[in-house]
Amino acid sequence: MSQSIAANPNRLLPADPGTRSIARDLLQRVQDLPIISPHGHVDAAVIERNTPFPDPAALLVSPDHYVTRLIHASGVPLDRLRQPAASEAGSEGPDSRAVWREFCKAWPLFEGTASGYWLRTQFSSVFGLDRDISAETADASYDAISAKLLEPGFRPRQLFKDFNIEVLATTDDPLDDLASHRAIAEDPTFHGRVLPTFRPDAYLNIAHPAWSANVDRLIAAAGDGGTGYAGYLTALENRRRYFVEHGAVSADHGVRTPATLKLDDADAARLFDRARSGEATAQDRDAFEAHMMYQMARMSVADGLVMTIHPGSYRNHHEQTFEKFGPDTGHDIPFAVNYTEAIRPLLQDFGTAEDFHLVLFTLDETVFSRELAPLAGFYPSVYLGAPWWFLDAPDAMLRFRSAVTETAGFSRSSGFIDDTRAFCSIPARHDASRRIEASFLARLVAEHRVSEERAHELIVDIVDGSPRRVFKL
Repeated sequence: MSQSIAANPNRLLPADPGTRSIARDLLQRVQDLPIISPHGHVDAAVIERNTPFPDPAALLVSPDHYVTRLIHASGVPLDRLRQPAASEAGSEGPDSRAVWREFCKAWPLFEGTASGYWLRTQFSSVFGLDRDISAETADASYDAISAKLLEPGFRPRQLFKDFNIEVLATTDDPLDDLASHRAIAEDPTFHGRVLPTFRPDAYLNIAHPAWSANVDRLIAAAGDGGTGYAGYLTALENRRRYFVEHGAVSADHGVRTPATLKLDDADAARLFDRARSGEATAQDRDAFEAHMMYQMARMSVADGLVMTIHPGSYRNHHEQTFEKFGPDTGHDIPFAVNYTEAIRPLLQDFGTAEDFHLVLFTLDETVFSRELAPLAGFYPSVYLGAPWWFLDAPDAMLRFRSAVTETAGFSRSSGFIDDTRAFCSIPARHDASRRIEASFLARLVAEHRVSEERAHELIVDIVDGSPRRVFKL
């Protein structure tokens, strides 16, 4: 097994020696700053209960759709990599060591990928593996990581401290009681912030199979005795207020498109009633979701929650995989989006509203320079979401900076967003982002477009100032 390159201090930095030297100085300026993670998917209960991590495969392979999708593309069936969905009654998942062997055999597939970079960094810096994994050493690496997972100091709370995480936001159902968040906040021995995030997709999208049942529960729990569309809006407002009271700073929306639409109450109520009766068309679905995005912006102006929009993913592209393994199993595929026209109804009323923050993400990087940078360069409310999902990779992050900076500068972006369920990958992802920002700024310094002194100020603001400012931390 070959020596790992994960410990090389020049990884991801420019190849030119002079520019690399500038980048290393910039990186040193921010390398030890705390991690601010304002959008992610780690379960707060893992932190609250300080639950030991499972075996290597269950921690690093099976739940990670970045990993399983690429191995699946090479011809390995998913049932050799992950558990079937709960609906697959009586089915048994694969043995963890067997999954790990499949992963190690497939390791060469990950060269050049973002997930390969993150994993290699984790193996080196978190688990202490100083050589690359391979098919031949699968059992040895499995045993080494398993031993690490058994160490008393290798628990979520200690790693939270070791990773230098200051803020970690989760993603939560509107009816979650947030008991884990409350327990963490009240624990005097825990130093850090674990913040809930209001994620109402399953209550706004009438195409969701559980939408009507979700609405029933929502209105019953928080509608203040109201019914119909009015009770629905009241319940959403009340639950948002509950989240704010428990430390939430943002509401996140994983919508199909960024469309927004302003309807009067009567038209919105008619759409709502059609959906409740099961008579809504696909056009009704799109119109109602677009209107509810407008309503979410209205509520954000009132309650102060930052509004983040993550559109442009064709969810569950392969029906057989969805039926057997469920959602978030590697077959969500990006598609092109239109922001300029789609977001305009919302921005007409709220684009200049005081203290309204709207963070726009995309999986379609063609809109970075054409639409998003110009929007963020005019509207005080609009901020550029960091490269997300398929774009949170070194070259794509450099393309993002090149695409948006000349129009919107550095101050209109969100700071890095790790957007991950993989707790142990958080420091690797933030380290990669800091290296890319240092590389981009070093080039501007080398080309005499930004002074070195100013670049040092900028990188601190990008890494630390922007996420605090944009997410009101």
